[in-house]
This record gives sequence, C-alpha cells and structure tokens, in this order.
Amino acid sequence: MKTRLLAATAILALFSAPALAQSGAGPATGAATGAVGGAIVGGLAEQQQPRFRQYVVTQGRPSYRYQEEVRVGAVLPTSGVTYYEVPNEYGVQNYRYTVVNDQVVLVDPGTRRIVQVVR
Repeated sequence: MKTRLLAATAILALFSAPALAQSGAGPATGAATGAVGGAIVGGLAEQQQPRFRQYVVTQGRPSYRYQEEVRVGAVLPTSGVTYYEVPNEYGVQNYRYTVVNDQVVLVDPGTRRIVQVVR
C-alpha cells in the first residue's frame, strides 16, 4: 500500500510541476527548469546570461516601457513590443528576446509571456 501511495504521489508531482511552473507558482521561476544549472528549458543557462546581456547591449535595442512588474509569467501587450531572434550560438529555440524597462527578457512569441528574465 505504501509503495502505491509513493508511486501515485511521485506521478502527481511529475505532472503538476510543469503546470505550477507555467502559472508562476512553485519553486521554479515561472518556467520549467532543466537539470543543468537551473537553466530554463529552451532558455539561457545561467553562465550564458552575462554574455547574452552584453550582446543585447551592443545591438542597441530600445526598451519598451511596461507599467506592470517585469517578471516571469507576465504577458506583454499585443502592440508596441518588438521581438528579436536569439542568435543560434546561444542555443535558444522557440523564444525571442526583447528589452522591457531596461531588462532583457526571453518571451514565448505565441503567447507573449515572459519565460526568463536575463540576469
């Protein structure tokens, strides 16, 4: 009986973690975390972030002024925000970047939801 309960709990935790992460609840920073260095799945690993921030600075992208808190899970407006391709060398797929309130963020272009605030 204990084995069944443990197995059921493990399965429930496995399936609920992505939902909690996407909702902004739970220990993840609002996006699913990977096994290597707390990297966002499909996002930038912690050690890549300073180099990517420097890249964005050299691009001179304008900063969009957002009235809400810039955080993982926030949804950006449908107009006024420009999204840019992440260079292949960073290994980011399915996301774009933009600058919001002078902070570099990765965004899911389909939902306009911030998936990572680049530190």
